[in-house]
Amino acid sequence: MKLHVTHVGSGTPRVAFLHGLLGRGKNWAAVAKTLADRWPSLLYDLPNHGRSPWTDDLTYPTQADALAADLRRRGLADGSLVIVGHSMGGKVAMTFALRHPDMLRGLVVIDIAPDHSLTGYGFGAYVDALKAVDLDQLTRRVDADTQLAATVASPATRAFLLQNLHRESGRWRWLPHLDLIRYDIGQISAWPEGLTGPWEGPTLWVRGGDSDYVRDEHGAHMRGLFPRVRLVTIKNAGHWVHADQPEALTRTLAMFLAAVDAEAPVG
Repeated sequence: MKLHVTHVGSGTPRVAFLHGLLGRGKNWAAVAKTLADRWPSLLYDLPNHGRSPWTDDLTYPTQADALAADLRRRGLADGSLVIVGHSMGGKVAMTFALRHPDMLRGLVVIDIAPDHSLTGYGFGAYVDALKAVDLDQLTRRVDADTQLAATVASPATRAFLLQNLHRESGRWRWLPHLDLIRYDIGQISAWPEGLTGPWEGPTLWVRGGDSDYVRDEHGAHMRGLFPRVRLVTIKNAGHWVHADQPEALTRTLAMFLAAVDAEAPVG
């Protein structure tokens, strides 16, 4: 499977960014461009999202293995990359580190924990809202926003969701595999069974100060899997830390990437 990717900066990529559920690689564009002079990067559309292919399941091993295969295809399997993942992408990144430990040199997990959630973090309701939009009645993108407003009150959340709306050959369609996502929301909420650690590389764990996705009780499990983890809390940020506090997050990433470089210089 060849995943859709955007290359930011020139030269060999040093970082791969992974988005969250119902996101796209371009969610990371602003942060990646700020870092690009020193750390060129790849912005991935994960399977069943954006312009990447659809699959038959959404398990984290499937997504992590698809990422590994794509990196090998691009000649980036030498362990020189830092993988940065937010939310669902953070679980993909953690799974990747545990299943393909020699393929990365640093790990960043943003506002997610290696835990289970029976609620799907509320994303099932967002998927239902998207599926309820009558695409045949749309003449403009704003029409979809109007329909979504009946169930999704936040304009910012609607804007995030509507990035997935695409017009092709005169017809509107959703880029994510919404039926599979809704069916497999339990898999997305879960943490895969059978994953064992530890992965001993440098790990940065970032949480939004106003988010409850990462809680104190998650610390022991995270440290068991990633013993060199460092937890940083970004104030005045919710779950979408890179949207709420992009400058603070970019500074935090730059410090971590510089520390990784100092520990294991490239070339």
